[in-house]
Amino acid sequence: MESNTCAECHLFYPVDEMIRHGKIFVCATCKPRFMQKLAEGAAVPGTARYAGFWRRFLAYFLDGMILFVVDLVLQLAILGPAFSLVGFGDPGNVGANLGLLLGVYAIQFAISFTYETVLIWKYGSTVGKMVCSLEVITAEGRPISYALSVGRYFAKILNSFTLLIGYIMAAFDEEKRGLHDRICNTRVIMK
Repeated sequence: MESNTCAECHLFYPVDEMIRHGKIFVCATCKPRFMQKLAEGAAVPGTARYAGFWRRFLAYFLDGMILFVVDLVLQLAILGPAFSLVGFGDPGNVGANLGLLLGVYAIQFAISFTYETVLIWKYGSTVGKMVCSLEVITAEGRPISYALSVGRYFAKILNSFTLLIGYIMAAFDEEKRGLHDRICNTRVIMK
């Protein structure tokens, strides 16, 4: 027998003992309260307001600025002294220069990866998304797992290979999903 969760009390019931409103199921006990919410036009559990393109863009921009400042400080801290110590501009030190640059880029990638995946996993939002009152959830409305957060991060990298069209898709999708949201089956909603 198929069962589902009540959108009001979050308990499991057989589907044939529940009422259905779109994708939402409500148990018989919670039905009066749910119907009253519908009549009053109040927010119904299980429905989400999807974040628009420009709000998502602002959150992405804020996150980019935060990471830019961190990366700039890191580059000045590591590469600044390297200019005087190893003769950074000296053509004879190409191997040392390249190794140092690759090391800095690897650290920057690790910082960006950790920033995005851990914050999305733990809080559902990066700092930019928190400022813009956005949250990343699964299609079922649940918080995303760490593995899904990692997958979403790498799916966002694919947007670079599509000339950012993967991001622009969010402006035209009814659920405001970008390519990375479609790949990972996630949604960005207003809190």
